[in-house]
Parts: sequence; structure tokens; C-alpha cells
Amino acid sequence: MVSGFNETDEHDGKEEGQREDESGLSVKSLLWHGGSVYDAWFSCASNQVAQVLLTLPYSFSQMGMLSGVILQIFYGIVGSWTAYLISVLYIEYRSRKEKENFSFKNHVIQWFEVLDGLLGPYWKAVGLAFNCTFLLFGSVIQLIACASNIYYINDRLDKRTWTYIFGACCATTVFIPSFHNYRIWSFLGLGMTTYTAWYLTIAAVVHGQVEGVKHSGPTKLVLYFTGATNILYTFGGHAVTVEIMHAMWKPQKFKYIYLLATLYVFTLTLPSASAMYWAFGDQLLTHANAFSLLPRDGFRDAAVILMLIHQFITFGFACTPLYFVWEKVLGVHDTKSIFLRALSRLPVVIPIWFLAIIFPFFGPINSAVGALLVSFTVYIIPALAHMLTYRKASARQNAAEKPPIFLPSWAAMYAVNTFIVVWVFVVGFGFGGWASMTNFIKQVDTFGLFAKCYQCKPPPPAHH
Repeated sequence: MVSGFNETDEHDGKEEGQREDESGLSVKSLLWHGGSVYDAWFSCASNQVAQVLLTLPYSFSQMGMLSGVILQIFYGIVGSWTAYLISVLYIEYRSRKEKENFSFKNHVIQWFEVLDGLLGPYWKAVGLAFNCTFLLFGSVIQLIACASNIYYINDRLDKRTWTYIFGACCATTVFIPSFHNYRIWSFLGLGMTTYTAWYLTIAAVVHGQVEGVKHSGPTKLVLYFTGATNILYTFGGHAVTVEIMHAMWKPQKFKYIYLLATLYVFTLTLPSASAMYWAFGDQLLTHANAFSLLPRDGFRDAAVILMLIHQFITFGFACTPLYFVWEKVLGVHDTKSIFLRALSRLPVVIPIWFLAIIFPFFGPINSAVGALLVSFTVYIIPALAHMLTYRKASARQNAAEKPPIFLPSWAAMYAVNTFIVVWVFVVGFGFGGWASMTNFIKQVDTFGLFAKCYQCKPPPPAHH
């Protein structure tokens, strides 16, 4: 594979202390400094599926078992393809910059900078707007999910109060400098998700089908496309792909990592969503969080607690690129002081906290974010950007990465990219946007903004 990197460039992303560590592995480097292919795989896999696991059974009830399975596989493959395109564009940008002797020693490359370098300032603005809004709402969703989950263990406080508490906890992520430092977290995160997915699967099978179970999905077009959009969102976890790649010592090795991560994620999402839908059927239509239907026991409490810790990690994943953008705005991104950077990051957490308290709707907000933001950020923009970057014959000849072995011609790549742009624009953004906004507005009308306790059981009648 011809690549614009030479061996001396590859330690650019490493920190001084780390190079000395490599002769004798210290505990710090083992837990803190991740940059290998395995680290990237763990980061991608644990970042792809967190609280979405709990809403996929809800999506299955909206669209039926067959559509649910087919669309998961379809969007998983499409998502892996666009992540591959992002990685190709990153390497193209970086190799062009390195020909100009540009050093990335204390600078984390981000997606909007790749778009800026390859396609100019308008693309930078579009990339920045979509990415930041998506990551902002991605962080909001993690906070809502934390409050929604903890409520199943401790309902003495309402969900809104839990949101205040978790907002304060999640604010501590300002101290984690970059994706290099998520090694132990992404490893733990994937273990937690794996436990939760298999807990849902086994608990549903052990519970068996509820009496008179009905599997009537799909019944309404609105519900069908809301469910489809949640699945589009599930496999759109690559708003942080560039940052994960940049944290690698050899980013050119990233190409197939996302696909391998997705294949593992299938082993979690397909069994758990199918088993839950098989057991509970239409009951899931009014239970966006799968935990709410399972009997409370030690296994469920363990799953809830593990999901909470993982949501905290995912909050950090979604927020870190926002922190970088904000540091660059303030001009403190290159500084060595962790404390100064942490302090400058705090204003990013406040709007997230506020939005989670205004819109506490767990399932519907996933679909709305999927339709309006993920469709562009993760699917449409990368495919368009790839086609425009290589539209000239000279750009194709000098490309840092040639087309992949299984799709060797540029024409075939253009055909696939065009299909993705049209499909996601019409089905994801068009139908999905209509359906998820309809559903979202219905939740606002039913529960109101600043809802104190969304989808909670009514309090038991008082005994006299």
C-alpha cells in the first residue's frame, strides 16, 4: 500500500514520555497511552453502541423483526463504508500537509480541518456545523439515558434530579486530554455493553413470551421510519472517526477497523433486539428503554450500573471533539497545561446539561438526531466529499490511497457513493426526518418541555 507517511512521521502523535516507556512498559503507558490498532478497534466498537442497545427493541416493535434485522445489516455495511471514506480523506489530507512539512505535534486533526484542507472554507463551515450539533446532541442523549437508567434502580428521585447529578459527574471528562487516554475506558466500555446485550438476550428468553403477545409491526409509516432512523443512528457513531484515527501511531491501518468493529457489534445488537421483541412484542411501543420491561433483580441492576458507567465514557467520547474545537477557538489547544485546558472546556458542558433537562425524551430524540444530523454528518457529507476530492484525473493518479481491492475502479466507487447520498437523503433525511419530528412533537405535546419524569409509572395511590 503506497502511503505518504514515512517512518519518522509516525511518532508525531506520541508524547515524549511514551517513547521512553516503550522499552520498559510502565503501568501508566499500559492504561493511559493507547494508539494501537486494538485501541482503535475498542474505541470504535465501544463508541458505536451504548444506550442505543436499549432502544433497538423499541425500533424492532415499530418496524417488525424482518425489517429490523435487514436494516441493521444494511446500515452497518453502509456505515463501515463511509467510515472507510473518512479514513481515506484523512490520510489524503495528512500526506498533502506533510509534503508542506507541517507538524501535528500538539495538534489533533479534526474532520472539519480535513474538509477545509481538501475542499475549502465552505465545506469546513458545513462540516463544523453538522458535526458540532451532532456531538452536542449525542452528549445530551447520554445524559438523558443516564437519568433514565438510574431511575430503574432508585426511583426515590425523579429523572430530572438525576439529570442534574449526572451532569455534574460528566463534567469531569474535561480532564481527559485526548483519545490516546481512553485506552482502559474503551476496553471497559465494550465489556459493559457486551454484558448488557447478553443480559437482555438471556433475560428475554428466560422470561419467555408475555401472555397474548402481539407482533403487529409495522403498522404506521411514521413509526416505521422512526425505527429505521434509530438504526441509521446506531451505525453512525463515526463523528469521532478522525480523532480516533489521529490518536493512532499508524493511522493508515485504520481502513478495515471500523468494519471489524461493526461485525462485533452485530453480535450484540441482533440477538438482544430480536429476543426482546420476540418476548414482549407490541408492549415495546410504549417502552423506549428496554430495561423498563424486565423484572428487577441483581442481573438487571448490574446491567443498569454498567450501562451508566459506559454512558459516562460515551459522553466523554462525544464531548472530546467539541472540547478540541472550543480550545482552538480560545487559542489554548496547543498548550501543555492540562488544568488550563480543562478550565477552558467547562463552558461546553453547560448547554448540554441544559438541553438534557428541556428534552428528556429518550427514544424519540435518538431518531430525530439520526434523521436531521447523522444522515449528513456520517453518510452524505463523507460520500460527497470523497467524490469531489477525486473528481480530477490528476487527484486520482496522485491519491494517497487507491480504491480498495474489492472495488478496484473509481467508477464503481462513484456509483456506490452516489447511491448512498441519494438513499440517505430520501429515506434517512426525508422520510426519517418527517417521521421522527412528528413523533418528537407528539412527545412534547404529551409530556411538555422540562418534563419532570418522562415515561415514569404513576405514583401508587396513598393509603388512608
